Amino acid sequence: MALFDLPLEKLRAYRSTAPEPSGFDPFWSQTLAEARGHDLDAVFTPVRTGLATLDTYDVTFSGFGGHRVKGWLVLPAGTAEPLPLLVEFIGYGGGRGLAHTHLLWASAGFAHFVMDTRGQGGGWSTGDTEDPVGSTPASPGFLTRGIEDPQDFYYRRVFTDAVRAVEAARSHPLTDSARTAVTGISQGGGITLAVAGLVPDLVAVAPDVPFLCDFPRAATLTDALPYREIGRYLSVHRDRRERVFETLSYFDGVHFAARATAPALFSTALEDDVCPPSTVFAAYNAYAGHGKHIEVYDFNGHDGGGPFQQVSQLRWFAERLAEDSAGTPSVKEPAYPSGSRAGGRRTVG
Repeated sequence: MALFDLPLEKLRAYRSTAPEPSGFDPFWSQTLAEARGHDLDAVFTPVRTGLATLDTYDVTFSGFGGHRVKGWLVLPAGTAEPLPLLVEFIGYGGGRGLAHTHLLWASAGFAHFVMDTRGQGGGWSTGDTEDPVGSTPASPGFLTRGIEDPQDFYYRRVFTDAVRAVEAARSHPLTDSARTAVTGISQGGGITLAVAGLVPDLVAVAPDVPFLCDFPRAATLTDALPYREIGRYLSVHRDRRERVFETLSYFDGVHFAARATAPALFSTALEDDVCPPSTVFAAYNAYAGHGKHIEVYDFNGHDGGGPFQQVSQLRWFAERLAEDSAGTPSVKEPAYPSGSRAGGRRTVG
């Protein structure tokens, strides 16, 4: 689609007007304290994938409510010393998928942990984690489940799972907890921002075309799913707009970004009607960590930068995670392919 959002010069200055609830910090402190009242009980079971260059573990750990959540841990074959850790979260409707599909980050020398998203995995990749919590009436999808009360909202469970996923991944002896980064695309990018605001000692954060940001603008700017689920719900429950947006304010990536401290590499695409660029810039401009950058893809939609963004991430993560405790590079920094920075991509930082 053609450009539909603000021009880039206005995006660079755009700030969300979404109010932050006064109880934001106590809400999340209490939520995480309750989750940590359950034993993490992270179990790593080796699995055979047929890949000679990677070692893979089927992981189960306790997330929100002590519910068992699945994941994959993928390492370079024969790893003997702790590696920098990259925790990844999955896009809307997808699950962790099959183990052999996660090749990039372990091939680059990282310990790669992939969290399954509870209740998802029926849209485009398989999942193995159920969500045992029911819901009040909701529109089809996940975005309006429990949307009238922050305590019951679906993403309270997902964001808590994500924090516990970092803790589970760090508990493995071959991961270096002092060099932990988080990343994800779309919904995974929104979860990444939540973790960036809730886990204080990360060293790098990379949200790609993040979802779950600046809800009031997103819900009124785009007709695309998943944000349209909010409008569908309110078209039926016409009297509950204030209550719905009050709930969403506890889960807005803008407010998590304002609490983040790690360096960050964002991405957005100017023709993205799924996660409009102004909603991404709302989180980026609120992001409090030092050393932040955003890659802007002028002629792309929700695919964002795709493999071009992965090139940027490979270099960027190597710069931030490559040194071992003695200061010796342990991950080789990749070179950009010829011409990869030309044309429809701009770096803002």
